[in-house]
Amino acid sequence: MWATDKWTDYELLDCSGGERLERWGRYVLIRPDPQVIWDTPRRHPGWKNAHARYRRSSAGGGQWEKNKLPESWRITYGDLTFNVKPMNFKHTGLFPEQAVNWDWITEKIKKAGRPVQVLNLFAYTGGATIAAAAAGASVCHVDAARGMVSWARENAKASGLEEKPVRWIVDDCAKFIDREIRRGRRYDAVIMDPPSYGRGPSGEVWKLEDDLFDFIKLCTGVLREDALFAVINSYTTGLSASTLTYIAETLITKRFGGRSESRELGLPVTESGLYLPCGATCRWEG
Repeated sequence: MWATDKWTDYELLDCSGGERLERWGRYVLIRPDPQVIWDTPRRHPGWKNAHARYRRSSAGGGQWEKNKLPESWRITYGDLTFNVKPMNFKHTGLFPEQAVNWDWITEKIKKAGRPVQVLNLFAYTGGATIAAAAAGASVCHVDAARGMVSWARENAKASGLEEKPVRWIVDDCAKFIDREIRRGRRYDAVIMDPPSYGRGPSGEVWKLEDDLFDFIKLCTGVLREDALFAVINSYTTGLSASTLTYIAETLITKRFGGRSESRELGLPVTESGLYLPCGATCRWEG
C-alpha cells in the first residue's frame, strides 16, 4: 500500500459503520465510505461534535447536515494550497490519499534533468496539476466539467502558481487526445484519474471496465519515445491493482520499456493505527 504521513491539514480520525470521521483543517466532517464494513466503538468526540455530516437518502443521493460550516475554506499540503467545500455526492473537491502520488510525481519531475511536459486527464480540481507545476513542469490540464477546471485554476492561484505554464482545457479526454495525436503533440508524462462511470459533454458514455484498456492504448500515442512516467488511478470497486499492472505492462512497457507497479492507496486512521484502503494506482516509469 502507498500512503503518506505528511498531511497536517487533513486527518482521518476514525472510521466505523460505513462512515469516515475526518478533519479538514479546523473542520470535522462525517462522510459515508462503502469500504468501512466494520462497526467498531465510536469513542472519538468528533462523532458527536462534527461540523457537518453527509447522510445518504434511501431514495438515492443524500444531503449535508451542516453546523457552523463555511461555504468553502482552504487547506495546505506542503507548499500547495487547496480550496475545499462540501459538494453533492459527499465529496469535498480533494482526495487526500492522492498526496502520496503528488510526492512521487514531484520527485520524478525534479530528477528528470530536462524540461517536462505533463498531460493530466480527468484532472478534476487539479491536485496533480498543481503538484507537477510546482515541481517545474509544463502541464496540460483536461477535464470535461467546466466547473472543475475553474476550481483547479482557483487552486493554482491559491498556491501562487497562476503564472506557471498550465493549459486549462475543458473537453472530452479521448477526443482531446485524438486531436493531440493528429497535431503531433507529445508529452513526457501522462496522469489520469478516470471515473468508474460518466458521460462526456455530448452524452458519450464512459464505463471504466469497458473503456480503460482502449483509452490507455490511445494515450500511448501522445507519449514521447523517451517518456518519463504514467500514473493511472482507479476507484472502481472490484478492479484490482494487479489489473492496472497487467494493462500498463501490455500497452506501455512493451512499447516504451521501463517498468510498472500498482498498489492500493491508503490513509492512516488515527484512532486505530491501521490504514483505510482508498482505491488503487499504477505507476509506470521509463
